[in-house]
Amino acid sequence: MLNSLSEKLESVFKKLRGQGIMTEENVKDALREVRLALLEADVNFKVVKDFIENVRAKAVGTEVLQSLAPGQQIIRIVHDELVNIMGGGSDNSLNLAAKPPVVLMMVGLQGAGKTTSCGKLGRHLKGLKRRSLLVPADVYRPAAIEQLTVVGNQLGIDVFKSTPDQKPVDICRNALDFATLNGYDTVILDTAGRHQIDDFLMNELSDIKSATQPLEILFVADAMTGQEAVNVASGFNDKLDITGVILTKLDGDAKGGAALSIKSVTGKPVKFVGLGEKLDALEIFHPDRLVSRILGMGDVLTLVEKAQSVFDEKETSRLQQKLKKNQFDLEDFLAQLQQIKKMGSLESIMGMIPGMGKMMKQMKGAQPSEKELQHVEAIIRSMTPGERTNHTIINGSRRLRIANGSGTSVQEVNQLLKRFTEAQKVVKQLQKLGPKGLLKGMGGLGKGMLPFG
Repeated sequence: MLNSLSEKLESVFKKLRGQGIMTEENVKDALREVRLALLEADVNFKVVKDFIENVRAKAVGTEVLQSLAPGQQIIRIVHDELVNIMGGGSDNSLNLAAKPPVVLMMVGLQGAGKTTSCGKLGRHLKGLKRRSLLVPADVYRPAAIEQLTVVGNQLGIDVFKSTPDQKPVDICRNALDFATLNGYDTVILDTAGRHQIDDFLMNELSDIKSATQPLEILFVADAMTGQEAVNVASGFNDKLDITGVILTKLDGDAKGGAALSIKSVTGKPVKFVGLGEKLDALEIFHPDRLVSRILGMGDVLTLVEKAQSVFDEKETSRLQQKLKKNQFDLEDFLAQLQQIKKMGSLESIMGMIPGMGKMMKQMKGAQPSEKELQHVEAIIRSMTPGERTNHTIINGSRRLRIANGSGTSVQEVNQLLKRFTEAQKVVKQLQKLGPKGLLKGMGGLGKGMLPFG
Protein backbone atom coordinates (compact mmCIF):
# COMPACT_ATOMS: atom_id res chain seq x y z
CA MET A 1 0.00 0.00 0.00
CA LEU A 2 1.15 3.53 -0.87
CA ASN A 3 4.37 2.14 -2.39
CA SER A 4 3.92 4.20 -5.56
CA LEU A 5 3.31 7.41 -3.58
CA SER A 6 6.31 6.66 -1.37
CA GLU A 7 8.59 6.18 -4.38
CA LYS A 8 7.43 9.39 -6.07
CA LEU A 9 7.81 11.49 -2.92
CA GLU A 10 11.26 10.01 -2.34
CA SER A 11 12.21 11.11 -5.87
CA VAL A 12 11.05 14.68 -5.14
CA PHE A 13 12.86 14.76 -1.78
CA LYS A 14 16.07 13.52 -3.36
CA LYS A 15 16.06 16.58 -5.60
CA LEU A 16 15.27 18.86 -2.64
CA ARG A 17 18.16 17.49 -0.57
CA GLY A 18 20.50 18.23 -3.45
CA GLN A 19 19.50 21.89 -3.55
CA GLY A 20 21.99 24.04 -1.67
CA ILE A 21 19.95 27.19 -2.25
CA MET A 22 16.15 27.25 -2.50
CA THR A 23 14.02 29.82 -4.32
CA GLU A 24 10.27 30.22 -4.58
CA GLU A 25 10.54 28.77 -8.08
CA ASN A 26 12.32 25.64 -6.76
CA VAL A 27 9.60 25.20 -4.15
CA LYS A 28 6.87 25.69 -6.75
CA ASP A 29 8.37 23.00 -9.01
CA ALA A 30 8.76 20.54 -6.13
CA LEU A 31 5.19 21.08 -4.92
CA ARG A 32 3.88 20.56 -8.43
CA GLU A 33 5.41 17.08 -8.39
CA VAL A 34 4.07 16.41 -4.88
CA ARG A 35 0.61 17.49 -6.05
CA LEU A 36 0.69 15.07 -8.99
CA ALA A 37 1.90 12.23 -6.75
CA LEU A 38 -0.98 12.79 -4.32
CA LEU A 39 -3.60 13.01 -7.06
CA GLU A 40 -2.29 9.80 -8.65
CA ALA A 41 -2.58 8.16 -5.22
CA ASP A 42 -6.30 8.99 -5.39
CA VAL A 43 -6.24 11.64 -2.66
CA ASN A 44 -9.29 13.92 -2.75
CA PHE A 45 -8.53 16.92 -5.00
CA LYS A 46 -9.82 19.45 -2.44
CA VAL A 47 -7.60 17.91 0.21
CA VAL A 48 -4.63 18.09 -2.17
CA LYS A 49 -5.36 21.73 -2.98
CA ASP A 50 -5.48 22.77 0.70
CA PHE A 51 -2.43 20.64 1.50
CA ILE A 52 -0.28 22.18 -1.25
CA GLU A 53 -1.34 25.70 -0.27
CA ASN A 54 -0.48 25.10 3.38
CA VAL A 55 2.93 23.66 2.51
CA ARG A 56 3.68 26.46 0.03
CA ALA A 57 2.80 29.16 2.58
CA LYS A 58 5.20 27.68 5.13
CA ALA A 59 7.93 26.66 2.68
CA VAL A 60 8.54 30.09 1.14
CA GLY A 61 9.20 31.73 4.48
CA THR A 62 12.56 33.50 4.94
CA GLU A 63 13.61 31.18 7.78
CA VAL A 64 13.24 28.21 5.43
CA LEU A 65 14.72 29.56 2.20
CA GLN A 66 17.73 31.06 3.98
CA SER A 67 18.41 28.10 6.28
CA LEU A 68 21.49 25.90 5.85
CA ALA A 69 19.33 22.92 4.82
CA PRO A 70 16.18 24.31 3.16
CA GLY A 71 15.40 21.01 1.40
CA GLN A 72 15.20 19.18 4.72
CA GLN A 73 13.08 21.96 6.19
CA ILE A 74 10.55 21.56 3.38
CA ILE A 75 10.48 17.78 3.85
CA ARG A 76 9.68 18.39 7.53
CA ILE A 77 6.82 20.70 6.52
CA VAL A 78 5.44 18.07 4.09
CA HIS A 79 5.69 15.46 6.84
CA ASP A 80 3.84 17.62 9.37
CA GLU A 81 1.09 18.61 6.92
CA LEU A 82 0.52 14.99 5.88
CA VAL A 83 0.10 14.11 9.55
CA ASN A 84 -2.38 16.98 9.93
CA ILE A 85 -4.64 15.98 7.04
CA MET A 86 -4.83 12.42 8.42
CA GLY A 87 -5.95 13.64 11.81
CA GLY A 88 -2.75 14.32 13.69
CA GLY A 89 -3.46 15.93 17.05
CA SER A 90 -7.09 14.74 17.14
CA ASP A 91 -8.30 12.07 19.55
CA ASN A 92 -8.69 8.84 17.60
CA SER A 93 -8.96 6.56 20.65
CA LEU A 94 -11.98 4.31 21.14
CA ASN A 95 -14.55 5.77 23.54
CA LEU A 96 -15.35 3.15 26.17
CA ALA A 97 -16.01 5.50 29.11
CA ALA A 98 -19.65 4.80 29.89
CA LYS A 99 -21.78 2.54 32.06
CA PRO A 100 -21.54 -0.99 30.65
CA PRO A 101 -22.50 -2.51 28.40
CA VAL A 102 -20.94 -0.07 25.92
CA VAL A 103 -22.41 -0.46 22.42
CA LEU A 104 -20.15 -0.26 19.36
CA MET A 105 -22.05 -0.21 16.07
CA MET A 106 -20.26 -1.28 12.88
CA VAL A 107 -21.65 0.07 9.59
CA GLY A 108 -20.57 0.04 5.94
CA LEU A 109 -21.22 -1.38 2.51
CA GLN A 110 -21.07 -5.07 1.62
CA GLY A 111 -17.60 -6.45 0.99
CA ALA A 112 -15.74 -3.86 3.09
CA GLY A 113 -14.80 -6.43 5.73
CA LYS A 114 -17.33 -5.45 8.39
CA THR A 115 -17.91 -8.90 9.88
CA THR A 116 -14.21 -9.76 10.07
CA SER A 117 -13.52 -6.32 11.56
CA CYS A 118 -16.06 -7.05 14.30
CA GLY A 119 -14.02 -10.09 15.28
CA LYS A 120 -10.73 -8.19 15.06
CA LEU A 121 -12.14 -5.42 17.24
CA GLY A 122 -13.41 -7.99 19.74
CA ARG A 123 -9.92 -9.50 19.89
CA HIS A 124 -8.41 -6.05 20.44
CA LEU A 125 -10.83 -5.40 23.32
CA LYS A 126 -10.10 -8.84 24.76
CA GLY A 127 -6.49 -7.71 25.06
CA LEU A 128 -7.80 -4.77 27.12
CA LYS A 129 -9.48 -7.29 29.48
CA ARG A 130 -12.96 -6.42 28.24
CA ARG A 131 -15.72 -9.02 27.91
CA SER A 132 -17.40 -8.48 24.55
CA LEU A 133 -20.52 -9.90 22.93
CA LEU A 134 -20.59 -10.11 19.13
CA VAL A 135 -24.05 -9.54 17.65
CA PRO A 136 -24.86 -10.81 14.11
CA ALA A 137 -27.60 -8.43 12.91
CA ASP A 138 -27.12 -8.88 9.15
CA VAL A 139 -30.08 -11.08 8.19
CA TYR A 140 -29.82 -10.40 4.45
CA ARG A 141 -26.38 -11.61 3.37
CA PRO A 142 -26.25 -15.41 3.10
CA ALA A 143 -24.19 -17.01 5.89
CA ALA A 144 -23.41 -13.64 7.53
CA ILE A 145 -24.66 -14.90 10.90
CA GLU A 146 -22.71 -18.13 10.54
CA GLN A 147 -19.55 -16.24 9.54
CA LEU A 148 -19.56 -14.09 12.68
CA THR A 149 -20.29 -17.18 14.80
CA VAL A 150 -17.26 -18.95 13.32
CA VAL A 151 -15.06 -15.86 13.87
CA GLY A 152 -16.24 -15.60 17.48
CA ASN A 153 -15.51 -19.29 18.14
CA GLN A 154 -11.99 -18.93 16.69
CA LEU A 155 -11.29 -16.00 19.02
CA GLY A 156 -13.05 -17.35 22.09
CA ILE A 157 -15.54 -14.46 22.06
CA ASP A 158 -19.24 -15.08 22.74
CA VAL A 159 -21.71 -14.52 19.90
CA PHE A 160 -25.38 -13.69 20.46
CA LYS A 161 -27.72 -16.21 18.84
CA SER A 162 -29.88 -14.81 16.06
CA THR A 163 -31.74 -16.14 13.02
CA PRO A 164 -32.39 -14.70 9.53
CA ASP A 165 -36.14 -14.48 10.16
CA GLN A 166 -35.69 -11.90 12.95
CA LYS A 167 -35.76 -8.14 12.49
CA PRO A 168 -32.28 -6.55 12.89
CA VAL A 169 -33.49 -3.93 15.37
CA ASP A 170 -35.06 -6.67 17.53
CA ILE A 171 -31.84 -8.69 17.43
CA CYS A 172 -29.81 -5.70 18.62
CA ARG A 173 -32.30 -4.73 21.32
CA ASN A 174 -32.49 -8.32 22.65
CA ALA A 175 -28.71 -8.65 22.54
CA LEU A 176 -28.29 -5.50 24.62
CA ASP A 177 -30.74 -6.86 27.24
CA PHE A 178 -28.86 -10.19 27.23
CA ALA A 179 -25.51 -8.43 27.67
CA THR A 180 -26.84 -6.38 30.58
CA LEU A 181 -28.16 -9.46 32.39
CA ASN A 182 -25.04 -11.55 31.80
CA GLY A 183 -22.25 -9.14 32.70
CA TYR A 184 -20.83 -8.20 29.28
CA ASP A 185 -19.18 -4.78 29.26
CA THR A 186 -19.08 -4.35 25.46
CA VAL A 187 -21.54 -5.14 22.67
CA ILE A 188 -20.33 -5.10 19.05
CA LEU A 189 -23.15 -4.88 16.48
CA ASP A 190 -22.46 -6.34 13.02
CA THR A 191 -25.10 -4.58 10.90
CA ALA A 192 -26.19 -5.22 7.31
CA GLY A 193 -24.63 -3.56 4.30
CA ARG A 194 -25.59 -2.93 0.70
CA HIS A 195 -23.71 -2.51 -2.54
CA GLN A 196 -24.64 1.16 -2.31
CA ILE A 197 -26.37 3.53 0.10
CA ASP A 198 -30.19 3.36 -0.02
CA ASP A 199 -33.08 4.62 2.13
CA PHE A 200 -34.05 1.15 3.39
CA LEU A 201 -30.55 0.51 4.74
CA MET A 202 -30.21 3.93 6.35
CA ASN A 203 -33.66 3.76 7.97
CA GLU A 204 -32.81 0.36 9.45
CA LEU A 205 -29.47 1.61 10.78
CA SER A 206 -31.14 4.70 12.22
CA ASP A 207 -33.65 2.47 14.04
CA ILE A 208 -30.83 0.36 15.48
CA LYS A 209 -29.02 3.50 16.58
CA SER A 210 -32.15 4.79 18.36
CA ALA A 211 -32.81 1.43 20.02
CA THR A 212 -29.27 0.79 21.33
CA GLN A 213 -27.71 4.27 21.72
CA PRO A 214 -24.20 3.23 20.58
CA LEU A 215 -21.27 5.09 22.07
CA GLU A 216 -19.32 4.54 18.85
CA ILE A 217 -20.58 4.20 15.27
CA LEU A 218 -17.63 2.95 13.26
CA PHE A 219 -17.75 3.08 9.47
CA VAL A 220 -15.79 0.22 7.90
CA ALA A 221 -14.24 1.29 4.59
CA ASP A 222 -12.39 -0.78 2.00
CA ALA A 223 -9.20 1.13 1.15
CA MET A 224 -9.02 -0.72 -2.16
CA THR A 225 -12.02 1.31 -3.41
CA GLY A 226 -9.94 4.48 -3.20
CA GLN A 227 -11.77 7.79 -3.43
CA GLU A 228 -15.16 6.07 -3.47
CA ALA A 229 -14.56 4.97 0.14
CA VAL A 230 -14.34 8.64 1.13
CA ASN A 231 -17.57 9.50 -0.71
CA VAL A 232 -19.44 6.60 0.93
CA ALA A 233 -18.06 7.56 4.36
CA SER A 234 -19.49 11.05 3.84
CA GLY A 235 -22.88 9.55 3.00
CA PHE A 236 -22.95 7.40 6.16
CA ASN A 237 -21.74 10.33 8.22
CA ASP A 238 -24.53 12.59 6.95
CA LYS A 239 -27.18 10.02 7.87
CA LEU A 240 -25.78 8.49 11.09
CA ASP A 241 -23.15 10.92 12.41
CA ILE A 242 -20.40 8.30 12.60
CA THR A 243 -17.75 8.65 15.30
CA GLY A 244 -14.83 7.07 13.48
CA VAL A 245 -13.54 4.93 10.63
CA ILE A 246 -11.89 1.52 10.29
CA LEU A 247 -9.90 1.26 7.05
CA THR A 248 -9.50 -2.32 5.83
CA LYS A 249 -7.18 -3.92 3.26
CA LEU A 250 -4.38 -1.39 3.68
CA ASP A 251 -1.98 -4.25 3.07
CA GLY A 252 -3.20 -4.61 -0.52
CA ASP A 253 -2.41 -2.68 -3.67
CA ALA A 254 -4.51 0.29 -2.63
CA LYS A 255 -3.33 3.67 -3.83
CA GLY A 256 -3.92 4.94 -0.30
CA GLY A 257 -5.96 8.05 -1.12
CA ALA A 258 -8.69 7.06 1.33
CA ALA A 259 -6.23 6.98 4.24
CA LEU A 260 -5.02 10.48 3.43
CA SER A 261 -8.43 12.00 2.62
CA ILE A 262 -11.06 10.55 4.90
CA LYS A 263 -10.40 12.66 8.01
CA SER A 264 -10.33 15.94 6.09
CA VAL A 265 -13.51 15.17 4.13
CA THR A 266 -15.66 13.67 6.91
CA GLY A 267 -14.17 15.38 9.93
CA LYS A 268 -14.15 11.98 11.65
CA PRO A 269 -10.90 10.22 12.60
CA VAL A 270 -9.59 6.89 11.35
CA LYS A 271 -9.42 4.80 14.53
CA PHE A 272 -8.16 1.45 13.26
CA VAL A 273 -6.57 0.00 10.14
CA GLY A 274 -6.78 -3.58 8.90
CA LEU A 275 -3.48 -4.88 7.54
CA GLY A 276 -4.32 -8.43 6.56
CA GLU A 277 -6.94 -11.18 6.63
CA LYS A 278 -5.75 -12.75 9.89
CA LEU A 279 -7.85 -11.96 12.95
CA ASP A 280 -4.93 -10.26 14.70
CA ALA A 281 -4.28 -7.91 11.75
CA LEU A 282 -5.86 -4.79 13.23
CA GLU A 283 -3.79 -1.81 14.38
CA ILE A 284 -4.65 1.40 16.17
CA PHE A 285 -4.24 4.18 13.62
CA HIS A 286 -1.37 6.58 14.24
CA PRO A 287 -1.17 9.26 11.48
CA ASP A 288 2.44 10.17 12.29
CA ARG A 289 3.55 6.54 12.04
CA LEU A 290 1.85 5.99 8.67
CA VAL A 291 3.40 9.18 7.30
CA SER A 292 6.82 8.01 8.50
CA ARG A 293 6.33 4.77 6.57
CA ILE A 294 5.21 6.67 3.45
CA LEU A 295 8.28 8.90 3.61
CA GLY A 296 10.61 5.94 4.15
CA MET A 297 11.41 6.79 7.77
CA GLY A 298 10.18 3.51 9.22
CA ASP A 299 8.03 2.94 12.29
CA VAL A 300 10.11 1.67 15.18
CA LEU A 301 7.38 2.32 17.78
CA THR A 302 4.88 0.00 16.09
CA LEU A 303 7.62 -2.60 15.58
CA VAL A 304 8.48 -2.55 19.29
CA GLU A 305 4.78 -2.73 20.26
CA LYS A 306 4.26 -5.73 17.98
CA ALA A 307 7.30 -7.46 19.45
CA GLN A 308 6.13 -6.80 23.01
CA SER A 309 2.68 -8.24 22.24
CA VAL A 310 4.10 -11.37 20.60
CA PHE A 311 7.19 -12.37 22.58
CA ASP A 312 6.55 -14.11 25.87
CA GLU A 313 8.58 -12.72 28.80
CA LYS A 314 9.27 -16.14 30.30
CA GLU A 315 10.36 -17.53 26.93
CA THR A 316 12.56 -14.48 26.33
CA SER A 317 14.15 -14.90 29.76
CA ARG A 318 14.78 -18.60 29.04
CA LEU A 319 16.42 -17.74 25.72
CA GLN A 320 18.61 -15.11 27.36
CA GLN A 321 19.90 -17.73 29.77
CA LYS A 322 20.64 -20.10 26.88
CA LEU A 323 22.38 -17.31 24.99
CA LYS A 324 24.61 -16.53 27.96
CA LYS A 325 25.65 -20.15 28.05
CA ASN A 326 26.00 -20.24 24.23
CA GLN A 327 23.30 -22.94 24.04
CA PHE A 328 21.00 -21.31 21.43
CA ASP A 329 19.99 -24.20 19.13
CA LEU A 330 17.81 -24.89 16.10
CA GLU A 331 14.81 -25.65 18.33
CA ASP A 332 15.09 -22.12 19.72
CA PHE A 333 15.64 -20.78 16.21
CA LEU A 334 12.37 -22.41 15.08
CA ALA A 335 10.52 -20.96 18.07
CA GLN A 336 11.78 -17.48 17.18
CA LEU A 337 10.63 -17.89 13.57
CA GLN A 338 7.17 -18.79 14.85
CA GLN A 339 7.08 -15.63 16.99
CA ILE A 340 8.25 -13.43 14.12
CA LYS A 341 5.51 -14.83 11.85
CA LYS A 342 2.93 -13.66 14.39
CA MET A 343 4.15 -10.09 13.93
CA GLY A 344 3.06 -10.06 10.28
CA SER A 345 4.65 -10.46 6.88
CA LEU A 346 8.38 -9.97 6.42
CA GLU A 347 7.69 -7.02 4.11
CA SER A 348 5.58 -5.21 6.72
CA ILE A 349 8.15 -5.85 9.48
CA MET A 350 11.08 -4.67 7.36
CA GLY A 351 9.10 -1.61 6.31
CA MET A 352 8.97 -0.49 9.95
CA ILE A 353 12.75 -0.36 10.24
CA PRO A 354 14.09 3.08 9.23
CA GLY A 355 15.72 3.00 5.81
CA MET A 356 15.01 -0.70 5.33
CA GLY A 357 12.09 -0.18 2.95
CA LYS A 358 14.33 1.62 0.47
CA MET A 359 17.08 -0.94 0.96
CA MET A 360 14.64 -3.79 0.22
CA LYS A 361 13.69 -2.14 -3.09
CA GLN A 362 17.36 -1.91 -4.05
CA MET A 363 17.93 -5.54 -3.02
CA LYS A 364 14.77 -6.83 -4.68
CA GLY A 365 15.04 -10.59 -4.93
CA ALA A 366 17.97 -10.78 -2.51
CA GLN A 367 16.03 -10.66 0.78
CA PRO A 368 14.42 -13.85 2.16
CA SER A 369 10.85 -14.53 1.04
CA GLU A 370 7.92 -15.99 2.98
CA LYS A 371 8.35 -19.18 0.91
CA GLU A 372 11.99 -19.50 1.98
CA LEU A 373 10.95 -19.22 5.63
CA GLN A 374 8.46 -22.04 5.07
CA HIS A 375 11.33 -24.15 3.70
CA VAL A 376 13.41 -23.33 6.77
CA GLU A 377 10.56 -24.48 9.04
CA ALA A 378 10.12 -27.69 7.06
CA ILE A 379 13.84 -28.47 7.22
CA ILE A 380 14.08 -27.97 11.00
CA ARG A 381 10.89 -29.99 11.60
CA SER A 382 12.44 -32.85 9.61
CA MET A 383 15.33 -33.07 12.06
CA THR A 384 15.44 -35.28 15.13
CA PRO A 385 15.41 -33.62 18.58
CA GLY A 386 19.10 -34.48 18.91
CA GLU A 387 19.93 -32.81 15.60
CA ARG A 388 18.06 -29.65 16.57
CA THR A 389 19.93 -29.49 19.86
CA ASN A 390 23.36 -30.15 18.32
CA HIS A 391 23.47 -29.37 14.61
CA THR A 392 27.16 -30.34 14.37
CA ILE A 393 26.19 -34.05 14.32
CA ILE A 394 24.37 -33.59 11.00
CA ASN A 395 26.58 -35.42 8.52
CA GLY A 396 26.05 -36.14 4.81
CA SER A 397 23.57 -39.00 5.20
CA ARG A 398 21.55 -37.06 7.75
CA ARG A 399 21.41 -34.04 5.43
CA LEU A 400 20.04 -36.22 2.64
CA ARG A 401 17.39 -37.67 4.95
CA ILE A 402 16.38 -34.19 6.17
CA ALA A 403 16.19 -32.89 2.57
CA ASN A 404 13.96 -35.79 1.53
CA GLY A 405 11.77 -35.40 4.59
CA SER A 406 11.24 -31.67 4.08
CA GLY A 407 10.81 -31.73 0.31
CA THR A 408 13.88 -29.58 -0.17
CA SER A 409 17.41 -30.12 -1.48
CA VAL A 410 20.65 -30.96 0.32
CA GLN A 411 21.93 -27.59 -0.85
CA GLU A 412 19.09 -25.83 0.99
CA VAL A 413 19.84 -27.81 4.14
CA ASN A 414 23.50 -26.80 3.86
CA GLN A 415 22.54 -23.15 3.42
CA LEU A 416 20.33 -23.24 6.50
CA LEU A 417 23.05 -24.76 8.67
CA LYS A 418 25.55 -22.19 7.40
CA ARG A 419 23.14 -19.31 8.08
CA PHE A 420 22.34 -20.66 11.53
CA THR A 421 26.02 -20.80 12.42
CA GLU A 422 26.36 -17.18 11.32
CA ALA A 423 23.19 -16.23 13.20
CA GLN A 424 24.60 -17.73 16.39
CA LYS A 425 27.54 -15.35 16.12
CA VAL A 426 25.28 -12.32 15.49
CA VAL A 427 22.94 -13.21 18.35
CA LYS A 428 25.93 -13.55 20.66
CA GLN A 429 27.07 -10.04 19.71
CA LEU A 430 23.56 -8.56 20.20
CA GLN A 431 23.32 -10.25 23.59
CA LYS A 432 26.25 -8.13 24.78
CA LEU A 433 24.16 -4.99 24.15
CA GLY A 434 21.32 -6.12 26.37
CA PRO A 435 17.64 -5.17 25.79
CA LYS A 436 18.13 -1.47 26.64
CA GLY A 437 21.26 -1.16 24.60
CA LEU A 438 19.64 -2.87 21.63
CA LEU A 439 16.61 -0.53 21.67
CA LYS A 440 18.89 2.46 22.10
CA GLY A 441 20.89 1.29 19.11
CA MET A 442 17.72 0.93 17.04
CA GLY A 443 16.64 4.42 18.06
CA GLY A 444 19.98 5.88 17.09
CA LEU A 445 19.82 4.07 13.77
CA GLY A 446 16.38 5.50 13.11
CA LYS A 447 17.45 9.04 13.98
CA GLY A 448 20.49 8.80 11.77
CA MET A 449 18.37 7.82 8.79
CA LEU A 450 15.72 10.51 9.12
CA PRO A 451 15.97 13.30 6.56
CA PHE A 452 15.59 15.74 9.41
CA GLY A 453 16.03 15.50 13.17
